[in-house]
Amino acid sequence: MARGPDSMLSWATLVVLAALGTAVTATTNPGIVARITQKGLDYACEQGVAALQKELQKIEIPSFSGSFKIKHLGKGEYSFYSISIREVQFPSSQLKLVPNEGLQLSVTNANIKISGKWKARKNFFKTSGNIDLKVEGISISAGLNLSCDPTSGQSTVTCSSCSNHIDRVDVHVSGSSLGWLIQLFHKKIENSLRDTMSSKICQVVTSAVSSKLEPYFQTLPVTAKIDDVAGIDYSLLAPPAATAETLDGHLKGEFFSLAHRSPPPFAPPVLTIPADHDHMVYLAISDYFFNTAGLVYQQAGVLNLTVKDDMIPKESKFRLTTKSFGTLVPQVAKMFPDMMVQLLLWASAPPHLTVSPAGLALTPAVEVQVFAVLPNSSLAPLFLLDMSTNISVEVGVKSDMLVGELSLDELLLKLKHSDVGPFSVDLLQAIMNYVVPSAVLPKVNERLQRGFPLPLPAHIQLFNLLLQSHQDFLLFGADIHYS
Repeated sequence: MARGPDSMLSWATLVVLAALGTAVTATTNPGIVARITQKGLDYACEQGVAALQKELQKIEIPSFSGSFKIKHLGKGEYSFYSISIREVQFPSSQLKLVPNEGLQLSVTNANIKISGKWKARKNFFKTSGNIDLKVEGISISAGLNLSCDPTSGQSTVTCSSCSNHIDRVDVHVSGSSLGWLIQLFHKKIENSLRDTMSSKICQVVTSAVSSKLEPYFQTLPVTAKIDDVAGIDYSLLAPPAATAETLDGHLKGEFFSLAHRSPPPFAPPVLTIPADHDHMVYLAISDYFFNTAGLVYQQAGVLNLTVKDDMIPKESKFRLTTKSFGTLVPQVAKMFPDMMVQLLLWASAPPHLTVSPAGLALTPAVEVQVFAVLPNSSLAPLFLLDMSTNISVEVGVKSDMLVGELSLDELLLKLKHSDVGPFSVDLLQAIMNYVVPSAVLPKVNERLQRGFPLPLPAHIQLFNLLLQSHQDFLLFGADIHYS
């Protein structure tokens, strides 16, 4: 954005995280579970009360006037005007969990310093001066009700309750030897300010929720478009609710086809998340999330790659030519002498990712069609291979993106069809063991390094990252900073 976000959005962002981290047990298992701990709520509270202090400082206090009576002299008139808040102090505050309800913001022992002017008159006697007031022992309690739109799965938040209490108002006057007059209507001053501040405080709190926090919730997308093929559904599966120690949110967490959306033929697993509290937020991403991606892209027919000789490292002695292949399959060189070779690889079934405490393993089913490139640039089929592989997967986070990198563990070939006659496919094992990691995986990893968006609010930076693989899911832990 061209201008910096205001401070209330800082609080809004953290509470959005809280809402993402809340959900009752849903009838459908989630693909992603988001969690915010008390450590995260403490950071949210720190940001929120700083913003709330600034909002309270904007309260406009109206002028007020009245009359007083002096024995033997009769009635006089007074007025207070140009009243403004100079400082708001919040020495103690807390944002805590209320099981099955939401969040409770509590502020205690707050003080507000106010300055203004006063004047009084009795007949032709006039006096005036400055006045300083301190509203002390203010306590505020506000409930935040977290919910979601049942149709869209969009998070919502409302201020469900607000109350406040003021212990006392101290008055100090200056500028006149007749300042003792203030004592005649001290109670009226105190009561007027107490009533005004008491009504204004909750107005500010509820207004901040409705005008800043709620709109920020609405800007959080429940879907993210990845490319022309797929999007990700991050919608909540159920209305948010708090537990005793954390906010656990159940998100749908699945890829879907932009052209034709249909439910996957498999379901998310049950996730058993460890009770860690060292980080502010946690994100458990199940293998279901990754496998819906494989399903969508495989069904769209885009999991394919053409490998040409210019993709082979220049320093390699092996080239994609009929001469190189002819050393292992002589009939290739005889039938198509001195020609280039092209490989077309495609996923014949959706690739399957397995997540376990030992790590991440991908087992794609791939077919490889090998062609000779004729002088007129047309392609002559040589043979078709079934290629089964075991691939290790490393996953990480860059900024707000989930990124990955693949490395080859094992590759096995099976001859499915030959246009050049029978041969032992074992002879090609060394070639494919070189081609796949040197030419195929770099292209795949280039795409994976561009990443996929995580379900995070805007302006959030992650640091102090933790990454663990558990049975059926990856667990990310992080502390957060609002920038």
